[in-house]
Amino acid sequence: MRKLIQPVFDFLLFSNIFMSLCAVAQGLLTFYLIGSKPVYSVLGLLFTSTLGIYNFCILISKPKQPEKSSHKRIRWFFSHYRLMVTLTIVSLLSLIPLFFLISGASKILLIFLAVISFGYGLPLFSVGEQKFGLRNIPGLKLFMITLVWTMSCCLLPVLEAQAMQMATISMRDTTILLAKRFLFIGALAIPFDIRDLFEDKQLGLKTIPVSWGEKNAYLFCQVLLAGYVVLLFLFRNNGFSADFWALTITVVLTGWLIFKSKREKNEYYYFFYLDGVLILQYVFVLIFRLISVHL
Repeated sequence: MRKLIQPVFDFLLFSNIFMSLCAVAQGLLTFYLIGSKPVYSVLGLLFTSTLGIYNFCILISKPKQPEKSSHKRIRWFFSHYRLMVTLTIVSLLSLIPLFFLISGASKILLIFLAVISFGYGLPLFSVGEQKFGLRNIPGLKLFMITLVWTMSCCLLPVLEAQAMQMATISMRDTTILLAKRFLFIGALAIPFDIRDLFEDKQLGLKTIPVSWGEKNAYLFCQVLLAGYVVLLFLFRNNGFSADFWALTITVVLTGWLIFKSKREKNEYYYFFYLDGVLILQYVFVLIFRLISVHL
């Protein structure tokens, strides 16, 4: 049975389809929290853009001998090279019709995010013979990843829901929503930098673990999550609502998973358990809402 499931599981994780589903779940969470029905064009954009950009960044950073990479994800990805190129092209081309289904403000935001996303991986600058991209600028890697995820999975749904008059949310609550999502995504991204600590040092990437040390990076993650819980309590003055407890439980679980994450953990731990919290958040709020309705 495992021999049948494992190839499917690897395909979902290492092709970035699972990560794209995480983006969709975060978009659904935003629509839920602002009291709006899902806008399917936004969900489609979240899925295809995440799939296309993540795969594009891997393709352009192809190592000289990917089959000898220490990362199973890289070995798997380039052993299915033609499939991954096809999947990337299809996902990026599918953005074109979806782009024309959203409002003007959302279009501007999407263009801005596209510039940042592609600039993240492309070697746009050079010093002598060494070429580097935006992610090589000290401290910018984590900020760019967190910003793109927050703007795409949080601000984009808010803009589109308001443009379609499906939700009304104050500037205060929009700011809190963006801030707490930024803290949560940032906390989730840091363990990946801790895992790649030695490689990032060799590549000259000034990530938080490289600059502050591994222990301080773990501590910083917990501080970010604590800030998330505080903002969660303040959002829409809901206090100790069902949503608060559902998301707080996922934060506690996230903090535990981050604490347990070590460099020796296999890649499934990071790409399934840690990233999977992004889906679990939406599942938990739905479960807690059902429980509260029936009590």
